[in-house]
Amino acid sequence: MANVGFIGLGRMGAGMARNLIKGGHAVAVFDLAAGALKPFVGSDARIANCSRDAATGADFVITMLPNSRVVRQTVLGDEGAIHGMSSGSTLIDMSTGGYGDALDLAAEVGRRGYTFIDAPVGRTPWDAEAGTLMILAGGAAEDIERARSVLDCIGNELVHAGPVGSGVKLKLVNNYLTVVGSALVAETLTLGRKVGLDRDLLVRVLQATVAGKGPLNVLYPKKVLAGDITPLFSGRLAHKDLVLALELGNTVGSPLPLGAAARELYSLAQAHGRLDDDMTALLLVLEKISLAANDDSQTTSGIVAGKSLHQH
Repeated sequence: MANVGFIGLGRMGAGMARNLIKGGHAVAVFDLAAGALKPFVGSDARIANCSRDAATGADFVITMLPNSRVVRQTVLGDEGAIHGMSSGSTLIDMSTGGYGDALDLAAEVGRRGYTFIDAPVGRTPWDAEAGTLMILAGGAAEDIERARSVLDCIGNELVHAGPVGSGVKLKLVNNYLTVVGSALVAETLTLGRKVGLDRDLLVRVLQATVAGKGPLNVLYPKKVLAGDITPLFSGRLAHKDLVLALELGNTVGSPLPLGAAARELYSLAQAHGRLDDDMTALLLVLEKISLAANDDSQTTSGIVAGKSLHQH
């Protein structure tokens, strides 16, 4: 069992710390909010008086904090964890912060002779309580493996995303889809209410179709990601139906800003000759634009590299 300093006992961190204690690790906990520490009084955890104290004698120091600025202050400040860490210890930042900030912190920690892993988590506070988080870890494989006994108490799926910083990148890309998708659901449900549809009926239909199951689950693996862009549902049909939905929203006064942005993307597909391909071929258009912006001479989608595209 390991000695663990755990800093940040918010909605996610508290459950994570409790699962480390249940796992038999010797855990020192700290949070600037005294109220966050109260549930741990009388438990098997040691209540630390500062971040430095929490890190003293720890094999692993875990931070689960609101943003990169707070993490940096917590680790490198006057009473920061870095001043209590000992030789061979590892800092595991499980917060969701900026990619550049993660690299900067890793460099600072490395210069002082310690190991760094960025390991933000996926899933919910319920999973934090249950120990069923998905952990997205960036760092050296041997460092992550050494931390496995600790991380396995927190989550039931450990993903090695790549070198330091890769965990943060994966988390931010994942959350991009989650957050934008949530906004799209809000737009959709609002439109449904404005046109007089029963909310429960609408939700039931959405959940039973591609709309709710998600194109990433239903369409992309069988179409563009498989190298096949023959139209199951063409970009032209997608554009047509989107325009009709936007007209409906305009008629009833329901704002659809994400839909308007999507219309512009499908207009790009038309400009690039992809409108009669499957609607998932929009991925190829955006990748081509992205590569051109980076002056990259490679024109084939990296995702479908090595696979033939069935064009017509």
